[in-house]
Amino acid sequence: MPHDLDQAILLAPAGGHRFAGATTPAYANMVGPFGGTTSAAMLNAVLLHPERIGEPIALTVNFASALADGAFEIDARPARTNRSTQHWVLALTQNGEVAATGSAVFAQRRDTWSAQEAALPPDVPPASELRRLPTAGSPAWVSRYDMRFLPGYAPGPFNGEEQSHSTSRFWVRDEPPRPMDFPSLAAICDCFFPRIFIRRRRPAPIGTVTLSTYFHADTAMLAQQGDRHVLATAKALNFRNGYFDQTAEVWSDEGQMLASTHQMVYFKE
Repeated sequence: MPHDLDQAILLAPAGGHRFAGATTPAYANMVGPFGGTTSAAMLNAVLLHPERIGEPIALTVNFASALADGAFEIDARPARTNRSTQHWVLALTQNGEVAATGSAVFAQRRDTWSAQEAALPPDVPPASELRRLPTAGSPAWVSRYDMRFLPGYAPGPFNGEEQSHSTSRFWVRDEPPRPMDFPSLAAICDCFFPRIFIRRRRPAPIGTVTLSTYFHADTAMLAQQGDRHVLATAKALNFRNGYFDQTAEVWSDEGQMLASTHQMVYFKE
C-alpha cells in the first residue's frame, strides 16, 4: 500500500501544464485538508513536470480560500529558465475557482564554499528519550506525524493562561515512517500548531494566508536523513490586528539545517 502522504500528493497529467489530484481523509484538518499536503502537492506538480530542471530551493503557497474535500487541479507553468535557476507559476483550482496560488524556484546546485551560521538549540535530547504526543481528539493529519516535544515546549495545557512566548521545539517524522524527500519536507514545514494556540493556550479560528519554504537540503542530504526524526523549531515574531507570523526551522538529527519557513496567519477572537 502507498504511504498516506504519497496518496495525498498523487497527481495525474491532465493535459498541457495541468495535473489532477484529490484530497484524502488521512490529512483532514479542522476545515478542509492539512495545508502541508497542499503545499507538497503543488511542489510535486513541478517535480513531475517534464520541463523541470534542478531541485527546489524555494516554494511559496498563497491560500486564497479554504480547500474543499475532493478533486482539484494544479497548473504548473515554467515562467523562465536561466542557466542556474528555473522559475515557476502555480495555481490550484477547484470547480473552476482558484483556491491557492504560488511560485517555486528550482536550481541546479553546484559545489561551492559553504557555511552554516544558524545553530541548533542547546541541550536537545534525542527523540528516543521523549514520549510521542498523544493524538486523541486532534484532526486526522496530526496522527500522520510522530511528534515528540522537548521538555518545557509541549503545546498544552490549553487552559487559557497566556504564557510569555510562542516557541515550539519537537522531533517529528512521518507516521508511519517514510524516507524524507522534498514533498515530505514541504509538508513538515507546515506541521506546527498555530502560534496563537501556543502563546494564549487556547484555540481560536485561524487560517494560513501565505507560506514560504526555503530548502537548504539537496537530494543527497535528504537521502542521508532517511526516515529518522527531524528537529522542528518555531516561534512568532508579532501578533497584531488579526494576523500573526511564524518563523520556523527544520534540522536533521545530525545538526544540518534542512529548511527554513515563514508564514502569515489570519486569526479571529
